[in-house]
Amino acid sequence: MIGTILLEGLEVNCIIGIHPHERVEPQSILVDCEMDHDLAQAAATDDIAATIDYSAVAGLLRDLAVEGRYQLIETYVEEAAARIIERFGALRVMLKVMKPDAVPEARWSAVRIERRS
Repeated sequence: MIGTILLEGLEVNCIIGIHPHERVEPQSILVDCEMDHDLAQAAATDDIAATIDYSAVAGLLRDLAVEGRYQLIETYVEEAAARIIERFGALRVMLKVMKPDAVPEARWSAVRIERRS
């Protein structure tokens, strides 16, 4: 029974960007994450070990963004997707990372990817 586990609007303050001011002051990014996983065993056993712990995924996404000090969102989302697939056994990962302050005239700019195991 394949299902989708969602994490939406995870706010992380980190150094990310190519402009000099983005390399000095942390800025807020918002991360949306969808992960497909076989939920049958988790549903049958009520055991967190049989599914993807979205709190652990949030921690991974937060730690990568803060420690990575990426210049490009593209690099961050590729690394994050690969780690989610590897560490949590997701069958499919969709990540969207938004930078609300990147373009003053826009609500946000973003990068979205989808990867499969």
